[in-house]
Amino acid sequence: MFINKSQDGSNNLCGRNVAALRKGLKLSQRQLADRLYGLDIDKNAIQRIECGKRFVTDIELVQLAKVLRVEISRLVQ
Repeated sequence: MFINKSQDGSNNLCGRNVAALRKGLKLSQRQLADRLYGLDIDKNAIQRIECGKRFVTDIELVQLAKVLRVEISRLVQ
């Protein structure tokens, strides 16, 4: 049987890190979403990512890392 959730039941590994980095840059969820050019992500999607309710694609992970100015590995540690 395969499980698509982390050990804490989250649908992604990066949500907590995205939230912390976003807050460190003093960005709102809406501002972060607006900076993810070319992706269909709105403020509500950012909220769901941060609380672990939404899966994050590899393409989204790359863009999040660019906008948050970190390496991808920093988001998933």
